[in-house]
Amino acid sequence: MDKSKLKQLFSGLCCSVCKHDFDENAIFIKRQEKDLLVLKIICPKCGKSFGVALLGTSGFEIKEGESPFEIQETPLPINYDDVIEAHKFIDKLEKDWTKYIPDELKNPKK
Repeated sequence: MDKSKLKQLFSGLCCSVCKHDFDENAIFIKRQEKDLLVLKIICPKCGKSFGVALLGTSGFEIKEGESPFEIQETPLPINYDDVIEAHKFIDKLEKDWTKYIPDELKNPKK
């Protein structure tokens, strides 16, 4: 896969640390096989490095003008208050709370 396709693949994505956009000079191909592409991406601003593995890359095509990813808002990290709330919730459960778990989840098939 050539660098221009990789640049298009990562267009619109940015560093999770400093929010700087990635460019084609930030992308390094570490391993390339028929259905596997392993990349190292280094933020050009802060130097944070990321490892990316793309599977099923044979026949992978990026259409012109389209982003291959839907950008979603990420949830906030779990904080101390979330842990306390979860503990209080679990503490209030009835002793037979497992009756609410479906049988197929209690005894998964191996």
